[in-house]
Amino acid sequence: MQKQSRGIRRQKSPEPVSAFRIDRREFIKTTSLAAGALAFGVPTLLRGQNLNSKVNVACVGAMGGKGRSDTDACASENIVALCDVDSGSDNYARQTEKYPGAKFYKDFRQMLDQMGSQIDAVTVSTPDHLHAIVASAAMKMNKAVYCQKPLTQTVYEARYLRKMAKDRKVVTQMGNQGSAAAGLRRAVETIQDGLIGQVHEVHVWTNRPVWPQGMDRPEGVDPIPDTLDWDKWIGPAPMRPYKGRRDADDSNGIYTPFNWRGWQDFGTGALGDMACHTVNLPFRALNLNYPTEIEATPLGQMKKESYPIGSKIRYQFPARKASISVAEPHLFHHHRAIEQDAVTLWWYDGGQPDSTAPDGHDFSNKPPIELTADIVALRGDIPDSGLLMIGDGGTVFSPDDYGSSFFVKLKEDTKFLHYTKHPALAQFAERIPRNPHGKDENLSHTLEWLTAIKENTPELCYSRFEIAARLTEIMVLGCVALRVGKKIEWDGPKMVAKNCPEAAPFIKRENRSGWALS
Repeated sequence: MQKQSRGIRRQKSPEPVSAFRIDRREFIKTTSLAAGALAFGVPTLLRGQNLNSKVNVACVGAMGGKGRSDTDACASENIVALCDVDSGSDNYARQTEKYPGAKFYKDFRQMLDQMGSQIDAVTVSTPDHLHAIVASAAMKMNKAVYCQKPLTQTVYEARYLRKMAKDRKVVTQMGNQGSAAAGLRRAVETIQDGLIGQVHEVHVWTNRPVWPQGMDRPEGVDPIPDTLDWDKWIGPAPMRPYKGRRDADDSNGIYTPFNWRGWQDFGTGALGDMACHTVNLPFRALNLNYPTEIEATPLGQMKKESYPIGSKIRYQFPARKASISVAEPHLFHHHRAIEQDAVTLWWYDGGQPDSTAPDGHDFSNKPPIELTADIVALRGDIPDSGLLMIGDGGTVFSPDDYGSSFFVKLKEDTKFLHYTKHPALAQFAERIPRNPHGKDENLSHTLEWLTAIKENTPELCYSRFEIAARLTEIMVLGCVALRVGKKIEWDGPKMVAKNCPEAAPFIKRENRSGWALS
């Protein structure tokens, strides 16, 4: 018991009257009371009305790489509509052939107007600047929504979608598929339960960007391809001239189909692309909410319209109280309270500018070498992406983008051990329900959402907007700090940078006419 309570201060909970194990769906069902349905003091179990029916899914941004995989992950259901502003790619031919019964649109608004009554759910796989526009339009019509990460491009949009999902009680999921991994959920529950004690320091790094950043807007204008609706691709962002490839060898183009990520008007840089994956684990394990300070240092030059080739960002979070599930819930008590100390989270992306490197940087931006010696001893190197959580009683290291696997080194240990082999984990019960849909994280994450739609239980989704919006808000605040070029003192409840009024346009974007949130 001494290790189990290592460093985590808990508020005392009542002793259970008669504890029993229940799985995830039974927990949700037994905590819902049907009106007038009490018999012998036990609530009637609620069942979905559509368990054996197929969901009618419309897919927006359906032809790109992630849009294609998001669509295909829903292939067990009825794909009734495909929407994309570009009908000229090889993916268009493949996807329309694969789903011949789906009607094709270039404008999601027209799709919703014409087919709204035939659509149950919408996937959103567009560039970042369109996420909230499309998602809010679908949610206004009470459609379930699966939206790619980052959920939104701005803090205001994150709060907007979070409130909208709560008010309308629609089933939602953000596409950070590592959330489906059993390893991530095991890390979350054991760290919350005191595996490494109070955590005061977190370091997260990535090899991104692997697309151009640190550049100015190119001059001139190119002919818009006949198959591309440039106005709808621009969406809520300020209009700009279309530019195609830089040269004959550049298959990705200046903006489309992939390099939009580095532009401030359209993407959220390396931070927005990867942090909803790599920060997902510490965000959940440490119950992070509003940071009080965000300070960003660019590597190389910070341009007016693109993100830098690398950045180092510090987030400061205050001490927190949180309510977490218990392993053995009983009729009245399903949660207990814990207290967690203040924590500093460091983010590293890219590296020093290197014009000879394919990605424009040297991948050198990682945590200080004195913190990574045990990682090098374990692997022989420092991985391109990773996570290190430093607690009073030990450290946790995850070597991948998603937190799906992790290693533990307690104070008394001489080296890191994989979590499945470390004896200390045996004392911590499994209390977070596991995703039951298989080991393919992208597919199982989507199937979790589809199951929640059929059972009308939004709580089944581990990355529902209630949670995903909070993670996204934290991440895009780093983008704001980069753009204003100074430390931000953040008032979370008021959504204001107290010391930095010039941050306001980046917290709430002024959308182009005709592209308001719904």
